[in-house]
Formats: sequence, structure tokens, C-alpha cells
Amino acid sequence: MRIVAVPGFTQSALAWQPVQTANPDLDIIALDVPTQRTFADTSRAIGEAGGSGIYLGYSMGGRLCLQLAIDQPDLFDGLVLISSTPGILDAEERAARLEKDQALAARIDEIGVEEFLTEWLAQPMFASLTSEQSQYAERVAANTVYGLAHQLAELGQGSQPSLWDSLCTLEMPVMLLTGDGDSKYDEIAEQMFEEIPDCLRLQIPGGHALPLANPTGVAEALETFIADLSS
Repeated sequence: MRIVAVPGFTQSALAWQPVQTANPDLDIIALDVPTQRTFADTSRAIGEAGGSGIYLGYSMGGRLCLQLAIDQPDLFDGLVLISSTPGILDAEERAARLEKDQALAARIDEIGVEEFLTEWLAQPMFASLTSEQSQYAERVAANTVYGLAHQLAELGQGSQPSLWDSLCTLEMPVMLLTGDGDSKYDEIAEQMFEEIPDCLRLQIPGGHALPLANPTGVAEALETFIADLSS
């Protein structure tokens, strides 16, 4: 089955190469995240580029795929969300996150792409990644100060609407995948699982950045999901 894959913040389509390498038989169409658009418009642009298939989104890419699934369910044979979330339900918490994202955007403008990515990848959630797995050089090549600041301003959890109340309306089969070392997103996935009508919930070894840290596990989970769809 055709898989349309969308990466996370600071990443490019190359983020899915390790998963493709782990199983060359997977038909993965990896997209870059469109730029200079609002959250809803970015989601629509992904649908226009991706067409129909299984949509696979990691972190920010998962939030964009989830918005598309709500708006255009006819495109979806299935939806796979890795280390992702429907956004922030509480309005005050969402506003606080927006302020944090805006401060981070200002930080990028101050220090530049390379130093920002060094700081970003030094966070505990990425601690398990080796320097090669982190794709640092690829991220530097794929990003600009403006592009990263725009993603924070328009595509961050502080600016996107909460999609929690729409989970119960999802019409397609969904798989939620998290790493056993990512307690925050593991808990979010458990809450999402309770709301989504047709949902498979899997946990595999790894932290937050599963497509880079455990691409073989991600590929095997995709095989399981596709087999379930085909049965």
C-alpha cells in the first residue's frame, strides 16, 4: 500500500530514509512540510501533494496529518501517528505554549540555524540518538532561520487548534505508535486510543524520535498495520 510520510519539526523528507532502508518493500512517498502557510493550509497542501493512501506522520507531521484526516477523510486508507498529539486542549496552556514558541523563534533569529539545531537536538527527548541518527547535517541543509521561525509560529502546538474533540469522528483505521522511553507521548497516545473508534495502539523500544532511533521497529509496525488493513 502507498504510504505518504510527513516529517517532524526541523526535518525534511530524508527523515524517512532509515525506515525505507529498513524495509525497501514499503511504498513510502516522503514529503517535505510546505512553507509559508497556516496550519490548516499546510495540512491541505500535504493532501494535494500526497493524494490518497496511508498517511504517516511523526510529531509535528502527525498533527498535520491528523488535521487532514479530519478535513479530508476520503484521502485516507489509514492513518499512522508516531509520537504525536492532537494539540493542547486547555486554552490557557495553549496560549502559554504560543509565547514559548515565539520566544524560541526569536532565539533562532539570534543564534542562527546551526547553533539552534545543536541546542534542539541536545534536549533529553533526543538523547538516545547518535550523531549520525540525528541527521544534523541534513537538518542544517534543509532549514533557514525564517523557515524554522515560521514553523514555530504557524505549525506549533501553541497556534494550531485543539483536535481532541474530533478524534471520535475519525472514519479510517488509525495506528498510534510511541517509544517505551517517551513517557509524555506514551500517555497522550493512551488518551487518544480511548477516543478513536478504530485504533491500533503499539509501543516499541525507543524514545521520541522513533523513525530515526528505531527505524526497523517502525517498519515492522507499519507491516503489522498494513496486514490488518488487508485482512
